[in-house]
Amino acid sequence: MLTSEAVMGRVIDTLPDACVVSTCGYPSRELYNSRDRDGNFYLLGSMGMAAPIAYGIALARPGRRVVAVDGDGSIAMNLGCLTLAAETEAAVFHLVLDNGMHQSTGGQRAMLPPDLTAVAAGAGYATTVLLREEGDLGALNDLADFDRPVFVHALVAPRQSGAGRRVEHTPQELVSRTANFLYHN
Repeated sequence: MLTSEAVMGRVIDTLPDACVVSTCGYPSRELYNSRDRDGNFYLLGSMGMAAPIAYGIALARPGRRVVAVDGDGSIAMNLGCLTLAAETEAAVFHLVLDNGMHQSTGGQRAMLPPDLTAVAAGAGYATTVLLREEGDLGALNDLADFDRPVFVHALVAPRQSGAGRRVEHTPQELVSRTANFLYHN
């Protein structure tokens, strides 16, 4: 089964110039510990807001690649954000890492619609992809030149170990780093 680290790593390798907005909890911690860089905007305590912030960045910086990384718990918290795809048509690559639980908060079961890619397509995503196994990761290469909303639902295994250190940058540092990346790279 896929791991969240492998999927996030593949997305960043495919889109190295993208600004990456990651939801709070384990997804941000994993990204921080494996691939910290100025273009990563880690959300601290803002569950369900990765996609809205990513869409805001994409609208403010047209032509800039933007990735939103959500967990299954955070997308369940704000399914309404999917409608931003049709409303804005901004080029956002929305990745949902689905391990079936709110692992950051103790492993409670996450409640999602049975076919999240169908919901995303109905909400206006131009392209939707379901990743189930390692061989499916090649589909990400075909998405590198997106210019409309893309939704990727990745079924991943629960983490077998901790997510690593907490993000040590202050909120002010995160804003400054991301602004520098967006306006000077």
